[in-house]
Amino acid sequence: MGEGLSPVDIVKFTSAFACMLQREHSGKLRVVVGRDARVSGSMVNSLVCATLAGMGIDVVDTGLSTTPTVEMAVIDLKCHGGIILTASHNPWQWNALKLLNSQGEFFNAEQGVELLRIADSGDFKYAEIDSIGTITTDDTQISKHIEKVLALPYVDTDAIRNAKFKVVIDGINSTGGIVIPLLLKSLGVKQVEELYCEPTGHFAHNPEPLPENLYEISKVVVKSKAHLGFVVDPDVDRLAIVCEDGEMFGEEYTLVSVADYILSQKVGNTVSNMSSTRALRDVTEKAGGSYYASAVGEVNVVEKMKEVNAIIGGEGNGGVILPELHYGRDALAGIALFLTHLAHSGKRCSQLRASYPGYFISKNKIQLMPEMDVDAILAGIADKYKRQPVSTVDGVKIEFDKEWVHLRKSNTEPIIRIYSESDTEGKANAIARKILDDIKEIIRK
Repeated sequence: MGEGLSPVDIVKFTSAFACMLQREHSGKLRVVVGRDARVSGSMVNSLVCATLAGMGIDVVDTGLSTTPTVEMAVIDLKCHGGIILTASHNPWQWNALKLLNSQGEFFNAEQGVELLRIADSGDFKYAEIDSIGTITTDDTQISKHIEKVLALPYVDTDAIRNAKFKVVIDGINSTGGIVIPLLLKSLGVKQVEELYCEPTGHFAHNPEPLPENLYEISKVVVKSKAHLGFVVDPDVDRLAIVCEDGEMFGEEYTLVSVADYILSQKVGNTVSNMSSTRALRDVTEKAGGSYYASAVGEVNVVEKMKEVNAIIGGEGNGGVILPELHYGRDALAGIALFLTHLAHSGKRCSQLRASYPGYFISKNKIQLMPEMDVDAILAGIADKYKRQPVSTVDGVKIEFDKEWVHLRKSNTEPIIRIYSESDTEGKANAIARKILDDIKEIIRK
């Protein structure tokens, strides 16, 4: 299990999750479970399913699946909750539980605190022998997910088929290697070159879909003269795109491009988190919609999307959320919408990327002494720049015309993370350096 959950932890947290569902719902409960292809997945799956059954809950085991597939299955199967067994973009040795409510959405912060309290207290009771739950399997959810993506009014399979795209896919040896080739075939993509699409769980490279980890697919896209490449993380909720010239489209711009396409079909509001690129705001306002920023974290993005009735949203890590499908990041939806957009545009992938505002995000952090008051330091920065637009919804975000800087403290260590954006890398770095100097000056005082 490496640095992930131990078997004892898995039983404890699954039991606490079941207890919370039982407090919220009456009668016989049902939970859907799915997993990515991690080596520990089968063992964790057995523990989770058996524990839920031991708590008197019926289980629908979907086996190898994706996070968005399980999110949708919770609703389709009328379940009271769901669990995805995945450590997301973290190394193959790790594993974890992603917990879903009856709407197929992640627990919020308050629910997370309560779950930890119940787990620590052991305040749960297992079922009597005549009340234990059943465990059934369902291997149809991936195909149903693909069908729902194809049925979206924005997905044009004829345009995709006629574009005769050649696509390279990197499935990281997880469940993306199962579902993405099936999706591409269903969309009408005839030429698909597969990299690491065997779901062995032995990730071929660092599983986070960042440019420094995508060297191989970049080379293959160029060598095979493909139109583009797609890379997903192990649980298939993040999407990175490689252009025909081997350059990265940019994870920040996955959402920007898909939102641009959706906004061309109907005008509406968009949402991303405070650390995501301003480009989404630019394309939204250009289309006549309004942009809103949420605190960092998918659950916060979803909450803000519901509040402002957004037609699309997500995060700058390649996560696309389309409410008409479901309220969760979904790489399958992202691929189908992006390919439709690219086909309609008549442009090469690199040309489409060049059509969007060019911004650069600089990511830095400052290590503080444990005894330092991080909140006081952030308050000092907010006060120093009080003449600028400042938000304290999530740390401190300061806007300077079309530039911004966002400071967030770590919940586990004395660190302030500093994200800054401008129209050049040098300017973005300069903003970060200025804020770092300001922090040091506040500390000296």
